[in-house]
Amino acid sequence: MRPTARALLLLPVLASLAGAAVLTLPAPALAQPAAAAGPQVNRIVAVINGDIVTQADVDGRRRLFALNAGLNMTPEVLQRLTPQVTRLLVDERLRVQEVQRRRIPVTDNDIAAAVAELERRNGLPAGALVAQLRRAGVEPRVLYDQLRVQIGWARLIRQLLGPQAEPGQPEVAELIASQRARTGQPEFLVSEIFVPVDDPTEEGEVRSFVDEVVSQLRRGVPFPVAATQFSQSQTALQGGDLGWVGAEALDREVAEVVRQMPPGAIANPIRVPGGFQIIALRQKREVGRDMATMLTLRQAFFAFSSPLDPNNPTQQQIQTVERARALSASARSCEAVEAAARASGSGRDPDPGEVRLEGVQPPPLRQLIASLQPGRASQPVIAPDGVAVIMVCTRETRNQAELTPDAARAQLVRDRAELLSRQVQRDLRRRAQIEMRS
Repeated sequence: MRPTARALLLLPVLASLAGAAVLTLPAPALAQPAAAAGPQVNRIVAVINGDIVTQADVDGRRRLFALNAGLNMTPEVLQRLTPQVTRLLVDERLRVQEVQRRRIPVTDNDIAAAVAELERRNGLPAGALVAQLRRAGVEPRVLYDQLRVQIGWARLIRQLLGPQAEPGQPEVAELIASQRARTGQPEFLVSEIFVPVDDPTEEGEVRSFVDEVVSQLRRGVPFPVAATQFSQSQTALQGGDLGWVGAEALDREVAEVVRQMPPGAIANPIRVPGGFQIIALRQKREVGRDMATMLTLRQAFFAFSSPLDPNNPTQQQIQTVERARALSASARSCEAVEAAARASGSGRDPDPGEVRLEGVQPPPLRQLIASLQPGRASQPVIAPDGVAVIMVCTRETRNQAELTPDAARAQLVRDRAELLSRQVQRDLRRRAQIEMRS
């Protein structure tokens, strides 16, 4: 019997359950049409140790942020972004100069790999990101330059850390013991944006900018996008993600605010040593107590050639659903689902990474996945653009609040890298010859 439109289950397809991570650009923002770019006078706006920042550089970065954040590219929006984008580009020039001086390599292959990761996390086929940027009036070079700075600076800081980049076993054991001693105390899942104030005369201007960022975040701009674009913290590469931290790991001023915040809130800018911090509190829990069901999955997606009209499906859509139903009935392993996904040619990654069941949205999709036994494929999950078949590969209940040696090691390195990064950036600005042109 042929499936009818009324029998189709209208649920969002599982695009990526892994959550936001390094260098993530939201797919909906990328798909947004851009305003037409007017003619630009490519004047020089800053000279940094002989290198220049032009009006075209500022305009490209403003448009990249507005595009990623889903903002309309009106003259008013772009103008509000100008002061901090200019400052950010000045700091990036200083970082690039130091990376080059120390001969830290960042190859075209590194940039290509970062772009491929962006496309993978946004469910885009190869080449789609560059095409969407161009359609929005943003030259791909703007994104490439940003990625080059972030990758090179992270490598430079790791090089400067030297032996401290590999914490010893006693340090790791001490951190784990300290964590266990705090069992039952509050712990916070926090994201941050750090904007430095290197010159006291610029504090008012920086404060105006961070106030504007908070305003945009509260209107729905994704926090990882703003952090990746504007944060001067090492966590910018992870979309501002600080991970789970206790109050003692935060600046005193930040800890006082975080203790009073409800999950999901974004705090007003907080003045901390060296600049301003914008904090988003994602979750709270007790140290050492967070039981979760962790899954690995595979998903095969079959695309429709046109958007679905549930009351009048096309022949191609009916055949696509039948293909998905055949896979659902025949697949007996995650390898089979992955093979079908790659054969479909959709470009969607069949492996979303490890998934926490309790965090899957929307609830009907969570209920569907929760009902699946490992090795058993789901019924077709139909969305306007196609149909997916999902299989649970493994299911494990474990305490997510336990600090593993690897996590402890990563936390130690992150804290040291952040401290060193701020110090090096301050030193570069202090020694630099910077001429700002109105």
